[in-house]
Amino acid sequence: MEKMRADARRNRAKVLAAAEEAFAVDGLAVPLDDIARLAGVGAGTVYRHFPSKEALFQAVVLERIQQFAEEARALAEADEPGEVFFDYFVRVIHQASLNRAICDALAESGGHAFKAGAGDDFRAGFARLLERAQAAGAVRRDIDGDDLRALIVGCLAVERYAPGSEHLVRVVVDGLRASAGQGDVA
Repeated sequence: MEKMRADARRNRAKVLAAAEEAFAVDGLAVPLDDIARLAGVGAGTVYRHFPSKEALFQAVVLERIQQFAEEARALAEADEPGEVFFDYFVRVIHQASLNRAICDALAESGGHAFKAGAGDDFRAGFARLLERAQAAGAVRRDIDGDDLRALIVGCLAVERYAPGSEHLVRVVVDGLRASAGQGDVA
């Protein structure tokens, strides 16, 4: 594969940043011409890097999911695994809720963003945080990675349809906490 020129890399980065901003507000409804204008490049530049709006959307989502995965990896050996897990869970929901593109991707047909590429890394990193929190006795043992994905998608729906309802996310977090006799089945 041919290496991209420095100016092409800069333009691609500008397009991705502008697209993330635009998709965060308008989701897939934003026209590519608006993204080009926001990035300060021509529409042809956008199309050279991304043949369709869906391809650009996927690139934006992939980049964000990769960031989530990197953060999970960095936290994998942190002290206080229960606290780290819950903080990360809430942070992922909060950050994703601010970006309509991420919400749209995660809510789509079972959350396809969790199933491919960076999604695998994200799931693995999150699963590692979950396992450590469960081993420390902080999280119910009857929860697995698929359950976490479903809970995240549900929490994102709550955030989208009842903005400012952080207390509902806290209810979910409280439900994940281990307590005597609860979720002891591995």
